[in-house]
Amino acid sequence: MNFKDALLGLFVMLIWGINFSVIKLGVSQTDPMLMTAIRFTLATVPLIFFVKKPNVPWRYLISYGVIFGVGVWGVASWSITAGLSAGMASVLLQTNVIFGLLIGFLVFQDKITANKVIGALFAGCGLTLSLMATDGTITLQGVVLILISALSWSLVSTIVKKSGTTQAFAFSIWGMAFAPVPLLIFALSLHGTGIITEAIEGWNRYTTFSVFFQAYPTTVFGYWVWNRLLLKYPLSTVAPVNLTVSVFGLMGGALFYGEPVGALQILAASLILSGVLVILLNPGRQSLVRMVMRLRRHASSNASL
Repeated sequence: MNFKDALLGLFVMLIWGINFSVIKLGVSQTDPMLMTAIRFTLATVPLIFFVKKPNVPWRYLISYGVIFGVGVWGVASWSITAGLSAGMASVLLQTNVIFGLLIGFLVFQDKITANKVIGALFAGCGLTLSLMATDGTITLQGVVLILISALSWSLVSTIVKKSGTTQAFAFSIWGMAFAPVPLLIFALSLHGTGIITEAIEGWNRYTTFSVFFQAYPTTVFGYWVWNRLLLKYPLSTVAPVNLTVSVFGLMGGALFYGEPVGALQILAASLILSGVLVILLNPGRQSLVRMVMRLRRHASSNASL
């Protein structure tokens, strides 16, 4: 991955990491599935009327919208109301990198290089330490839900890759148009129509900020960049970038909610970032190796003269 794309990707990860704190702000007043349905409605309307449908079969757009809306963000928001802290939700969601590497290998025959394995091991150690340093801010239900969300994230990435689209922004907008209705049906089936009345009565400026932040910086901008990276690079290269979301998520939780960040969290964040850097710098290291080999061959030829 080139430097410009890596920097842009990390900026999106910062937005996504803070987004977990913003989600927590919103779900304190509104049902998570209903709030997520509003988020995707705002993200697609009215933009969809100005963006031409991408040249891909409908099945990719529909499956993307349903899994992305319900499986990734509906369930992730639900995990926070089920007892996960905002920081822990961001950390555990990054287990999608494991699913991503496996799917990339099994479906797309992506190469699992030594650098990717080493980087994933570093990141895995960081994630493990993050779990040890949460001071009990996890619940079994919350963990199960966020792992479902992580798996869904990898499935969504696979759908984008399999679609073969070259229109990342259009694909995101048209795909997300299929998210609100399943989310609304899911919310009503779980809690009944009373959640709509409760949402209206409890709505305030914090809820408004939450859904608008989730809709535009997080969704419209973030997933436009993310899908472009997926189309440009192998899934097993792009997926590890998501690990930095956990770092920014822990920082956001500490800053906005006073969630503890001790020595173990700092060490965990360092390991995660180190793992990502090992993976992202792989092309550069290969170039360096080739340069060294050329210098050696040059030196040998000079010596033979």
